Amino acid sequence: MPHRLYVRIAEVSDIPAMLELMAPYMKNGVLLQRDEDDLCQHVQELMVAFYDGQLAGLAALHVYTRTLAEIRSLVVAKPQRHLGVGALLIEGCERMATDLGIEQVFALTYVDKFFHRLGYHTVAKESLPHKVWTVCIHCPKFSHCDEIAVKKSLHLPADHGDHAAHILDRYQP
Repeated sequence: MPHRLYVRIAEVSDIPAMLELMAPYMKNGVLLQRDEDDLCQHVQELMVAFYDGQLAGLAALHVYTRTLAEIRSLVVAKPQRHLGVGALLIEGCERMATDLGIEQVFALTYVDKFFHRLGYHTVAKESLPHKVWTVCIHCPKFSHCDEIAVKKSLHLPADHGDHAAHILDRYQP
């Protein structure tokens, strides 16, 4: 029987499983601490991946400016690594960004080679807008950050403005 892998926008009912998946990464400092309230407040930013009905990973898209968003909190369950879960989550975040009209996405990561395979390039952290650091300042590693900044330009479709109008059309009487 073939395996089933899919990605969708998170729902509040996913939060307990998301916290369980994130816990070891928050404990060892790979992810910033997040609690249930924080995930509830940002659930609309989160994408989740399921493999055979079980949560296999998650990622978030956080918008900073009209042209720039961050992909963050990327986590893939160990048994599902190397199955394309991470790439599918990144693709989902990129699609969400293009739907919003965002032209560039970046990530702060320890796995830059993974992002390079997806078309990202390494940039100086100092090239990112100052408002990015409003989150980083809460990190215990802030003064000696060892993450690598990667960035990618997205290709917005020529008819991008028509997308929002089409969605609204569905809700007109």
